[in-house]
Amino acid sequence: MIEKLKILMIDDHPMIIEGYQNTLLFSKKDNQELKIDIANNCDEAIKYIDKAVQELPYDVLFVDISLPPSTDGSINSGEDLAEYARKVLPKSKIIILTMFNESFRIYNIIKTIDPEGFLIKSDLTSKELASAFQAVLKNPPFYSGTVNSHIRKTITTDIIIDDKNRKILHLLSQGIKTKNLAAHLDISLSAVEKRKKQLRDIFDVNDGQDETLLNNAKDKGFL
Repeated sequence: MIEKLKILMIDDHPMIIEGYQNTLLFSKKDNQELKIDIANNCDEAIKYIDKAVQELPYDVLFVDISLPPSTDGSINSGEDLAEYARKVLPKSKIIILTMFNESFRIYNIIKTIDPEGFLIKSDLTSKELASAFQAVLKNPPFYSGTVNSHIRKTITTDIIIDDKNRKILHLLSQGIKTKNLAAHLDISLSAVEKRKKQLRDIFDVNDGQDETLLNNAKDKGFL
């Protein structure tokens, strides 16, 4: 029996999409028939997604996280796009592709989108893409090695920190100064200082240095 599969691939690099497309067509099973739509930006992707809501939903969406915003500013990245797709096409399976491999981003994407597939582009081979596609159809989720190792690191530690504290670590690692953190987090400077003290206690930082805090957080898989 023929299995007809409708796929949307979203990436702003046409050569990358061509590679993905060729891999899927070459590695598909004999009874699978693939209809692949291609979007090179958020605007094109939204049109395809909205059309699929009215007609036939996609079986699988491949979404690159690093996309320029939509022209109306409602969608700012592939992350927003995947969230939108999850809302309007709840039965479609989403495979995230990204160059980012920081724990903060991985944690956030898993928390907000809960994708059926999560692949880091620097890990990616044709074989892994083909495996991910088949696994997501039959037995999701499929996470690449880097994603799994980040998840394992944070699961095996008994440290639990909330979203704001995770964001503080992430912003500090991006070089944002403490005095500017309050504006990014929409809390007061004294609340930031209090949270930084919590983090120093959690990660056993005795010298009060941000660098030590970041190194210790990285060792535990939080960065």
